[in-house]
Amino acid sequence: MTRPQQACADAAATLDKAADENFPVAPFFLPRAWRDDLMAVYGFARLVDDIGDRDLAPGGADARHLGLESGQGEDRLAALDALEADLHRVFSPTGDGPRHPLMRALRPTVRRCALTPEPFLGLLEANRQDQKVRRYETYGDLLAYCELSANPVGRLVLQITGTASPERIRRSDAVCTALQIAEHLQDVAEDLGRDRIYLPAEDMARFRVGERELAAPSAGSAVRSLVAFEAERARALLDEGVPLVGSVHGRLKLLLAGFVGGGRAALGAISAAGFDVLPGPPKPTAPRLLREVGDVLRRAHREG
Repeated sequence: MTRPQQACADAAATLDKAADENFPVAPFFLPRAWRDDLMAVYGFARLVDDIGDRDLAPGGADARHLGLESGQGEDRLAALDALEADLHRVFSPTGDGPRHPLMRALRPTVRRCALTPEPFLGLLEANRQDQKVRRYETYGDLLAYCELSANPVGRLVLQITGTASPERIRRSDAVCTALQIAEHLQDVAEDLGRDRIYLPAEDMARFRVGERELAAPSAGSAVRSLVAFEAERARALLDEGVPLVGSVHGRLKLLLAGFVGGGRAALGAISAAGFDVLPGPPKPTAPRLLREVGDVLRRAHREG
């Protein structure tokens, strides 16, 4: 396999992870230009997460693409710094352009949609925070993290589709925060294995849950009550998405309903598991996802 072919294969392996998300990243019904732009943004976001979680493709290809020396790919902060340098090449009008194939794919989207660096820098900063902050004392602290780790994605979707407004951004932020919280609830055991806890310490104390309880094979009543409490918070945030869906038209309405419905389906799967997330991430079924999307569309029509 030639180097260009291998680079394409490396990028495809990262983009293939879109199928595992709680929400549709770039569904078939969208215009081709939107799909390409959304996948370009997803490629960046996924690469950031993979660097932070040390879940890069074997063989060190990503590190080489970013110009890192042998062994530097294991240094997450160094790899994030290298990715930020490549991001600046995306936005630079001069020079040879970005090195990583996913960043090269991002450059036409940035120019076509007049995107700014801030949302991308937010995602990078959230992952740097993941390397330094492994516990969150308050719910407010967690929301501040989600402002960096999740909300930029929704803002980029609105910018790509030319529909950004202050009110839509506000509601999009609520939806993205809810999706992040739902993902954290699904991944409590996996995150703990990485020495990270995204359940606010103040809430853990309130429900008398310690790290020992989170490390158990299955959840006791205290953990289940805590997870149910956080899930209800996320559900309330998702409700902010119904007017957002109702404020747009056509295929974008379906896309945003997919985001909100995907979050509701994830929370539904957590509820169906009795809020016991410790054996593994509860995942929604396809029929449940479709039902939730349909319900969001009906509510948006009714309330619009």
